[in-house]
Amino acid sequence: MGNDSKRQIGAILVQRQLLTATQLEDALRDQRRTAGVRPKPLASYLIDKGIIGELDALRALSEQQGVPGIDLTQVAILLEHLDVVPRAIADSHAILAVLVRGDRIFLAMSDPTDKRVIDELEFVTGKKVYPYVALRRAIEKAIAAAYDAKEHGETYFLGPNVPAETLRQLGLNPPSEKYPSPPSVPENEQPVVLDKQMQTAGDEAEVSTIDFGKLEPEVASIDNSLDDAQSSTLKSRVPRDHKLVLVVDDEEDIRKLLSRLLADRGMRVVEADRGLVALRLVKEHVPDLIILDAMLPELHGFDIARRIKGSTKYGHIPIVMISAVYRGWRIAEDLKSGFGISEYLEKPFRIADAVAAVERALDEGNRKSGSLLPPEQISSEAEGALQQGIGAYRAGKLDDAVEHLRRGVKIDPLAYRLHFHLGLLLGKQGLIYEGIQALERAVDLNARHFPALKNLAVLYEKAGFRHRAIEAWERASQAATDVSTRATIRQHLLKLL
Repeated sequence: MGNDSKRQIGAILVQRQLLTATQLEDALRDQRRTAGVRPKPLASYLIDKGIIGELDALRALSEQQGVPGIDLTQVAILLEHLDVVPRAIADSHAILAVLVRGDRIFLAMSDPTDKRVIDELEFVTGKKVYPYVALRRAIEKAIAAAYDAKEHGETYFLGPNVPAETLRQLGLNPPSEKYPSPPSVPENEQPVVLDKQMQTAGDEAEVSTIDFGKLEPEVASIDNSLDDAQSSTLKSRVPRDHKLVLVVDDEEDIRKLLSRLLADRGMRVVEADRGLVALRLVKEHVPDLIILDAMLPELHGFDIARRIKGSTKYGHIPIVMISAVYRGWRIAEDLKSGFGISEYLEKPFRIADAVAAVERALDEGNRKSGSLLPPEQISSEAEGALQQGIGAYRAGKLDDAVEHLRRGVKIDPLAYRLHFHLGLLLGKQGLIYEGIQALERAVDLNARHFPALKNLAVLYEKAGFRHRAIEAWERASQAATDVSTRATIRQHLLKLL
């Protein structure tokens, strides 16, 4: 952690009156003087000196990072959940999977801003990762104890301060020593894993007084428009009856190389340098093939691939993925089975390999295209799913409404109103993280949609993500169309800040 970050967390501790400004300056000076090759993080240094406690440090880290904190002394982890992260990866990145539920992984991290680790884990598992911050020393201790317990055939890892109610539900006795190996539990015992037990170490976020969004009384047809401010580059090189390829890469040299290569073989080319632009162009042009970089600004290639291949309307489009990062254990078979990728190329790639991959992918696309429904029929089905979802909601059938909207999203994942209404209903069901995901996609597709921004901010607050809530409220304020709404949002932001 650099000096700027140390001063930042130090400022938080001073603001919380956990140490004085003089103590902070003395600690920083002493730390610089005694630092070795790898300086100790400021929070750990202050804990070792007895100036602050571990829970105070965790609260400060939670505020600094803008994500909930987790006290690993209070967790009960079903050890089979550790399978999603090999021990070597857990040790090297200081991460611990504390809960795996459905398509979600709740991950304790010493650095929850490390997007590369999160992206890698999401890629490998096909699950959404929700990061929680924990003290590095606590994670390292818990990793050692939990993986040791798993190797010894135990069923659960218990922190030393697991709530008594959790232990009673598990039928376990309180641990008698620091991070012991817990006793085995019958396989048919329902495990109590972390939902409520995942403690948010930061101060509990104030619930917004702004009303949670309602389904709009007047619902227009599905609006396929995207944010006009998102720029794109369109290069049509040959007549329109030729194959159209979308090339998505943030490296201009790679885009130009591939564009020339394709144009020389009689194909039209559309280029995008960012993830959201790529989605826009898929909707506008419905290309015959997508060449997609794995790591992109705004939206990663893996997420783009998942959205496209999970769609009735666009799922037939073959994708050739390229990457300079994902090698070794991210093999082509994982991409094909997990993301529906047709071909995979590692950078730097040979021209001959790229040409062969494109030809194979286009052949695959030709074979699938014969069974496709007409585009207008798919749009009608998506519209129908939206209207059925709203009708079910108005009739008080919330579960049915969610299923209709999920079906609509599967048909047309680039229709932002489907994601918007789905996010609202998931939020009403208490599925906060799923609601956030749906509203984030709605905002990706229409960055100026005020209701989506407002309700995204509300859900971030409910989840305890204060910094993300502030960002969403600021964007909602910019998208608001009347003065009184902007004033209300500003007053709310002052409370959060």
